[in-house]
Amino acid sequence: MSEAKNILVTGGAGFIGSHLVDRLLAEGGWRVSVVDDFNDFYDPALKRRSAAAHAADVRYRLHEADIRDRAALEKVFGETGFDCVVHLAARAGVRPSLREPLLYCETNVTGTLNLLELARVRGVRQFVFGSSSSVYGANAKVPFSEDDPVRHPISPYAATKAAGELLCHTYAHLYGVRCVCLRFFTVYGARQRPDLAIRKFAELISRGAPVPVFGDGTTRRDYTYVDDIIAGVRAAVEYDATMFEAINLGESRTVELGELIALLEKELGREAIIDRQPPQPGDVPQTFADISKARRLLGYDPRTQIEEGIGKFVAWFNTTVKSERGTTK
Repeated sequence: MSEAKNILVTGGAGFIGSHLVDRLLAEGGWRVSVVDDFNDFYDPALKRRSAAAHAADVRYRLHEADIRDRAALEKVFGETGFDCVVHLAARAGVRPSLREPLLYCETNVTGTLNLLELARVRGVRQFVFGSSSSVYGANAKVPFSEDDPVRHPISPYAATKAAGELLCHTYAHLYGVRCVCLRFFTVYGARQRPDLAIRKFAELISRGAPVPVFGDGTTRRDYTYVDDIIAGVRAAVEYDATMFEAINLGESRTVELGELIALLEKELGREAIIDRQPPQPGDVPQTFADISKARRLLGYDPRTQIEEGIGKFVAWFNTTVKSERGTTK
């Protein structure tokens, strides 16, 4: 039997990160270290609950640390020789980045640079970076292809993700740290962050509260179920053909906001009360992933259509979120 490999997952107590940890531990063959700072961007108790679910596994180790803290990260890398780093920790969200651009730059750019530099110093040869479809900006060409220019971000968040990709390219070119930048397209599913649209709308609809809809409701998103994203991340961990790649991970189907709300209404059994609001700065009119590169390089094959995915999400929401606040469907 081959020896277990060591992997570091930053942001491993968060939404996508905790699902990746689930997958790695279920597979076996991995010793998983997690770095997470449990910041207050949303209720830290939600992330601590995800981390607690892994705590009893002897192959799991949690480091409570901020990726901006170089000394803390040096201690983590000094204790374990990692075969791979999956870097998912970030200040997330377009709209909050307009309010706190400095925080977003410090975390998403300096934090990423800290990790790349330690990967270089410690000889880590595989670095998977969680990027975002937001790097495409208000791209008029659809679907979005990795060959499209990403020089026109329209939010600080998007700019920090594009900067992270550039840093990855630099470290791949100069130091031989293989970097795979995964551009995630609107990920949803169980344990989704409370600020994200699907989770937020489900909360509001279930309570009979108004749902804020910015603009005329015709914005479109390429919603991607978390299990499909995790399959793409796992494939990226094993990817070894070239030193740098940027790869879209999406469903490759766009859904209009009004259609999304209708799906939630159907699954929740309640009608949404729509509260029309002006368009929000930084929001793009649509996202739509060309996933041909992911299919070719990673064998990526998303299976979960939005109708099935919303059903799975609402099942989790009803049994977990609503039950915790003592309500019934």
